[in-house]
Parts: sequence; structure tokens; C-alpha cells
Amino acid sequence: MKFNQLLPFALSASLAMPVIAAGTSPDGEPLAEDQTFTYRLLDDIKSFDPQINTDVEGSRIMRDLFEGLMNEDATGELIPGAATGYTVSDDKLTYTFSLRDAKWSNGDPVTANDFVFAWRRLVDPALASEYAWYMELMGVKNASAVVKGDAPLEDLGVRAIDDKTFEVTIDNALPYFASMTVHASVFPVNAAVIEKHGKDWTKPGNLVGNGAYVLTEYRSGEKVVRERNPLYWNNDKTIIDEAVALVINDENQALTRYLAGELDKTAIPAGQYPRLKEEYPDQAYSFPQSCSYIYWFNMTDKGPEALKDVRVRKALSYAINREVITDRILQGGQYQSYNFTHQKTAGFELNEPDYATWSQSERDAKAVELLKEAGYGPENPLKLTLNYNTDEAHKKIAIGVSQFWKKTLGVEIELANTEWKIHTTNLQNGDYEIGRYAWCGDYNEASTYLDLLTSYSGHNVAGFNNAEYDKLMADSKTMEDPNPNYTAAETMLAENMPFAPVYQYTKVVMLSPQLRNYPVDNLMQNVYTRDLYISAK
Repeated sequence: MKFNQLLPFALSASLAMPVIAAGTSPDGEPLAEDQTFTYRLLDDIKSFDPQINTDVEGSRIMRDLFEGLMNEDATGELIPGAATGYTVSDDKLTYTFSLRDAKWSNGDPVTANDFVFAWRRLVDPALASEYAWYMELMGVKNASAVVKGDAPLEDLGVRAIDDKTFEVTIDNALPYFASMTVHASVFPVNAAVIEKHGKDWTKPGNLVGNGAYVLTEYRSGEKVVRERNPLYWNNDKTIIDEAVALVINDENQALTRYLAGELDKTAIPAGQYPRLKEEYPDQAYSFPQSCSYIYWFNMTDKGPEALKDVRVRKALSYAINREVITDRILQGGQYQSYNFTHQKTAGFELNEPDYATWSQSERDAKAVELLKEAGYGPENPLKLTLNYNTDEAHKKIAIGVSQFWKKTLGVEIELANTEWKIHTTNLQNGDYEIGRYAWCGDYNEASTYLDLLTSYSGHNVAGFNNAEYDKLMADSKTMEDPNPNYTAAETMLAENMPFAPVYQYTKVVMLSPQLRNYPVDNLMQNVYTRDLYISAK
């Protein structure tokens, strides 16, 4: 059935009326007449295709347009999504998900075959998804062979027992497997729609999803608009009618527009949280978010020769004064970081490397010593380029770090910024020397960070390749307590320094006092617009 772009608008209004007409939220709070949620995006969205998207903000939009097997609630607990639940075999290797009676936004029924198609599509070498490795992390049977092209797609350990029963077979018992199905890369897609429209299937009017919203407008670099999907199975419990994401690169301009009432949510500019918290105590928030801010060192053949020397990489990392970055530049409660895994990750036992216990003067002294040993100094100054994506906070941090390196080590740094799409493409292609990056956990377990540095990771742009590290992470999948391996992996990263850890995130935002149910207690920040609402003033 051809998707009619006008249909959702007409039906959405009529189906929403019982909730809005009642005038109160499920909690009995009076509702605003206009249920439009407007928020700021830093950068444009790279893709609306769940199997292609790699961005955090892109995933946030995917959760509106599509729905995976399981969701998370406001505290990060696992709850039913497209599946009403699941059973696990005695050997913990087979998961059987029972799908609810749900429809795509064009009226087609959502079936187990839709999940089979999407999961096979993710690992299809022809698609070349950066997230193909995620199926390997999930341990789905034969995933590695399929990704490498050594086995057909049909060998992937997924099958439709019937229209409403989806079965997954994994290689090793993973206690967190079900939580991994929350990730956007394993959301279902409609095969017939993709076949009909090809690469244009994600355009407004073509895109068919099974989520609570449909894509109604997209202006590249300007805005993304989603409207209520009247065919969503839980539409009568949804209150927000429209979600509007505005691309605003300038964080100060975004704050001005927020204070003028144009936005319901925006990031707080670096250094302004203390002031804004004092002036707007019920609107300024800082809470942990599972992301780590790092600087990649390009160790590949395309990278500079200097960065192939671990002494240089360590010197650059040691000379970063993280306290200045968190306490003077950012001032939003961020955590100084000397490892990769976010310290609030569930079950993770943080064991910081030795250099984390040193004073900054001790780190600086060691950095000078190492760089001199590597053959660099006043007579032979090290010259490098630091790339970052356009953003005022990234710029301030990059300037600060370049000054640390210049003052302490005499390193001459050229700063280069590009828009996010170009920046990430350059990282993937190895066209950089030092690159700003942030990794946000795909699920709440340490392996979501540490698997990134395996040789087979689709996101290991540093070119770090260590068989012992790969074995540590592979062995962790079968351990009752993998923390010893996680500690060993973090130690190995500190010894090899393929990146410089800088800080671990807190979400530092302004939230409208009328915006309700924003999940401040969800470490993964898996936000679902359908759970939000705007209260009356």
C-alpha cells in the first residue's frame, strides 16, 4: 500500500483528541493546548536508515520513527517494545521474542520476518554498515562469517517461527543480550518499501516506520519534523503531537532562542552551567550520560609517523590538563577521564591507570621526558593537526589542549574544524592526524566501550590492532564476571594510548519547566518523545 503523507495528519488529530480533550496528562496534570516538542540539534542527521545511522542524535530520531524489540523506561530499565516479552532457553543461547499486534505506518502488519530482514541487512557486506560489527558483539550465531562474506545471509542465527515469533540464537550466554536490542541498528525495516524506493526510501513521504511518529519534513542542515503516527500500537497513550529538531550550530544562539521560548530543550554552553543553575534552578540540569570524550591518534598507514610511536602518544595524553577542561572550561560536572569506560556504567569496577594518580606537574614532567626520548624538542619540534567538528565547546577544548601541548612540550598544533558529516567521514577514511571524538554507550555494560578497540570494530579509526586485546574481549563474553578482563583491557589501552581520554560526560541541558517526563535518570539517555508531554503554564 502506498504511503499517503496526508493520512497521518488527519487521523493523528482525531485520535489524539480524547487525550488532549481530557486536558490532563496520565498523572492528572493540566496539558498545554499545543503539544509540540522543539529542541536543538548541533549537527545535521547523517541518515534516517536504522542500519546506516551511527549518530547519537540520529538514534534519538530513530526511536521516534521505528521501534525495536525492547525499549527502556525513564530509569533505564528494560521494558517491552515491538515485542511483548521474550523467553530464554535453558542453555541461555536461544531468545524467543513474542511480537505484539502492531502495524507499519502504511498499514502493513509488523512481522517477525521484518526483523529477520533488518538483522540480515545489517550484516550484509553489500550494505557495508559501520554497525555490522554490532551483530558480532551481540554474539548472534554465524554473524562474523556473514559479515566477512564467508557465509550467506541465511546462515545468520535469526528466524521467524511464525509472523509473531522471532527467534535469535547466540554463540555464548550474554546476560545483557536483551538490552542490546534497544539499539537502533537492530530496529526493523519494511523490505517492500526499501525495494520500491531504493536509496530514497528514507525521504519524507516514502519512509515507513513502526514507531510512534512519522517523518513529515526534513531540510538538510535546518530541521527534522516528526508527526504522530496514528497507526502506532500505543498511540492513544501518546501526547506529544509533533517533534521538531532545529539544527543550530551556535550553542549561544540556541540558548538565546531557548530563553525566548522558542525551544523546549537545548545544551548549556561550556562554562555557563553554574550561572544558569543559579538563575534558573528548575531548568538547568546536569546528570551523568554514558559518553566519553577522546582524541583519536591516527596510527594507520595514513597517519603521521610520529603518532606510531607510543612515547609520543603518551606524552600528548599526559600533557592534557583535564582539571582545567572540566572545572574551568566546561563547568558542568563532567568527570576527568584517564580511561575509556564511563565510570557510571552498570557493574563496571573502575581501576584507573597509574598516571591518573599523578599530579599534573608529574604528568607534564613524564610527557617532556617521553617526547625527548622519541626525538622531538626545540631542535626538532613536533607539528600536528588537531581536527574537531564545529562547536564552540569543542573549539574551546581544542584551543586549551593545543596550548597545553605548546607550553609543556613545544608541540605546534594546527586546528582544523569541519561539520560533523565531513568530520566523521574523514575519521573513517583515516584522513586526519588527531581527531576529536565521543563514544556514547550502545547499552549499559562496559563492553560497549571496550569492544570499540578490537581489530574488527567498525569504529576503531585509530588503527589499534592487538591480538591480546582481541582475546581479552572475546574471552570476556563467556566469563561469569568479566571485570578482570575489562580491567586488563583498560590497562592495555593506557599502555598503548591509541587515544587520549579527556573527560566523561554529564548531560548539561536546559529543559523547559513545562516539559515533563524527560529521563534524567537514564544513563544511556534513550529518550522517547512518546513518553514526554507539555504541561499547561
